Amino acid sequence: MTQKVPMTVTGAVRLRAELQELKTVARPRIIAAIAEARAHGDLKENAEYHAAREQQSFTEGRIAEIESKLARAQVIDVTTLPASDKVVFGATVLLREEETEQERRYRIVGEDEADIKEGKISFSSPIARALIGKFADDIVDVQTPGGIKTYEIVEVQYL
Repeated sequence: MTQKVPMTVTGAVRLRAELQELKTVARPRIIAAIAEARAHGDLKENAEYHAAREQQSFTEGRIAEIESKLARAQVIDVTTLPASDKVVFGATVLLREEETEQERRYRIVGEDEADIKEGKISFSSPIARALIGKFADDIVDVQTPGGIKTYEIVEVQYL
C-alpha cells in the first residue's frame, strides 16, 4: 500500500494544470518535432532528432512523476475544516519571534508546494513539525541552523 502524501487544493490544481499542459501541448509538439527531424534523413547525425528525443524523455518522465504524485496525494482542503486555533496541515500561521518581535506568516503545505519566498513551508520542515498540533498563544521552540529560536503563535487561520 502506498503512503498518502498531503497536498493542498491549490497544489493539486497546479499539478493537474501542468499535467494537462504536458499531455495536450508539449507532447504533441515533441512528436511533431521528432517526425519532422526523421523526415530529414540520417538520424545518426541529426541533432534536431536527438534533441527532440531527449525532450520527449524528459517530458514523459515529468508526466509519470506528476501522475504518481497525484495518485498518492491526499488533498486536504483546510477551508472545509471547523475553524480552530489549532495548527494543522494547510493552516496559515502568524508567528512572532520572541527575541526580535519580528512577525512572519507561513502556510503549511506539501513538500512540492513549499516556497519560502511565498511564505509556504513544507509540513516536514523543522518549523512546521514544531507548529503542527499546537494552538494560538502557544510558545514554540524551533531548532534552526542558527540555534534554537522561540516563537509565539499569534494567529491560526484556515484560508
